[in-house]
Amino acid sequence: MTARIPVECKRDFHIAGALVGLAIALGACTHTDDVVATASIPDDYRLRHPIAIQEADRSVVIFIGHARGGLSAEQRADVVGLAQIWLHEGTGAIIADVPVGTPNARAAAEAFREAYAMLTAAGVPPRGVAVRHYHPDDPRQLATVRLNYPKISAVAGPCGLWPEDLGPSIKDKGYYENKPYYNFGCAYQRNMAAMVDNPSDLVQPRPETPAYTIRRTEGYEKYRKGTTTATTYPEAEKAKLSDTGK
Repeated sequence: MTARIPVECKRDFHIAGALVGLAIALGACTHTDDVVATASIPDDYRLRHPIAIQEADRSVVIFIGHARGGLSAEQRADVVGLAQIWLHEGTGAIIADVPVGTPNARAAAEAFREAYAMLTAAGVPPRGVAVRHYHPDDPRQLATVRLNYPKISAVAGPCGLWPEDLGPSIKDKGYYENKPYYNFGCAYQRNMAAMVDNPSDLVQPRPETPAYTIRRTEGYEKYRKGTTTATTYPEAEKAKLSDTGK
């Protein structure tokens, strides 16, 4: 004789089975996400030591003696170079830190007036230079005139952090898993950030420049006529040292 299960019990069994299956599926998804999140970040040096784009200061230090007025030839070159670079990458005004109350304060003020004239002559607008007087913290140090301005720069680091030993250790289980050490890739990222000319190149490519229409048209004409498109220079033969091999 076969026992019959009531309809209400069958419905309860189906609901319980569905809940158990849903719990197992959700548990498996959560476990998979945790594994991906914790396993991908520590092993990728680009995520461990990212290159950040931020504002930083570029500065030029001018040493002024107490008995000298004006700038030397090298210092004039530094000021002119600073002005030219500021026109290209500056994101704010040039701040001139001029000392006061020091033995060379008078000479420093005269040197700044000459530097200000050179900056404006190089294309920096008068409102683009601001003066900020300061008192040196250490009277034993020579007070200097500092010209600085903010610019966009790429930075990475700091490097040289060793939270774990490189050799085998009981505490460090990553050594036996053949994973890269913590400082791996930091020097590469830092050097790449220091060498890039335009930090925006790390984020997006530059637009293409217009084509040289005259040169391109000449090449198309040669191709249409069936002649060679190679460039020939009349002075090419003059650059040779001898006629050996002809």
